[in-house]
Amino acid sequence: MTELSQPTIKTRFLIISDTHGRKSLPLSDEPADVAIHCGDLTMGSTLDEFTATINLLKQINAPIKLVIAGNHDFTLDPPAFQDKIREAQRLQDIDPLLIEKEYGYDGQVRELFNHGDVKEKSGIRLLDEGTHYLTLTNGASLTVYASPYTPSFGEWGFQYSAHDGHEFAIGNVDLVMTHGPPRGVLDNTMSGRRAGCEHLFERVARSRPRMHCFGHIHGSWGAKLVAWRKTVSEKPSHLTDIDNGHSTVIEKLSNIKASGPRPSYLTSHCADDPNPLQHGSQTLFVNAAIEGSDDFPVHPVWLVDLDLQRAL
Repeated sequence: MTELSQPTIKTRFLIISDTHGRKSLPLSDEPADVAIHCGDLTMGSTLDEFTATINLLKQINAPIKLVIAGNHDFTLDPPAFQDKIREAQRLQDIDPLLIEKEYGYDGQVRELFNHGDVKEKSGIRLLDEGTHYLTLTNGASLTVYASPYTPSFGEWGFQYSAHDGHEFAIGNVDLVMTHGPPRGVLDNTMSGRRAGCEHLFERVARSRPRMHCFGHIHGSWGAKLVAWRKTVSEKPSHLTDIDNGHSTVIEKLSNIKASGPRPSYLTSHCADDPNPLQHGSQTLFVNAAIEGSDDFPVHPVWLVDLDLQRAL
């Protein structure tokens, strides 16, 4: 894979995930060309939390904001939502009107995101799973593969069994945004267990996008510039296809805990930077989970500068 010899445009991404109904971010009015939210917009998928998240997104100084759901946002997953309603009525005999007041009717949350004040005026776009083609206001072309799906644990939304896997149909894209991480990259839980998806890693390793951003695993906030081995394995995995000797950890949670809270973290990998991203042989992985722990409750927002191709 080689970069096309055409002009590129320096593009700033503001990347967050796992805000869980938070009403504000620890961030000044930092401008960006595009904002990314990698899911878990809420904690309990209530209407009030979705409203708070939309207001939070409106505060971000970017002309376009790309958003996916996460496992906590189960009202955006109709089969999971209906299962939750049936379970609540079976176990507690809850009045359906009370459920609707708290969580909305089926499809109401999507209507919130499709409202003209949200979608057109504020540039907030809730993406369904698949590939999306955009021309940014700075003149750059951006191709995005988005997916809210994660391996199942508990009864949540957008989940699949680890045994059955999931078809991540990632082609030739600039950016992959998923809720969960791939297996082996920024996916360690607080207990040290790897929680990423091997099926997702395999497709990302074959696609080799400029950047893959996600959240879900709060304790693995950080970024890593991964160098790929020259040939792709028959069944790619983090053990065989990453050239760790030429990969670089940009930042990790233990470092920022030691240095103290900060609102944002900037990393730039454009052509004129000391460590430019080599498209096709490197991918920048970013875990952007905002939600922290009791000792460090809020993680920094990621600001990432990358070169994109100019739109034709």
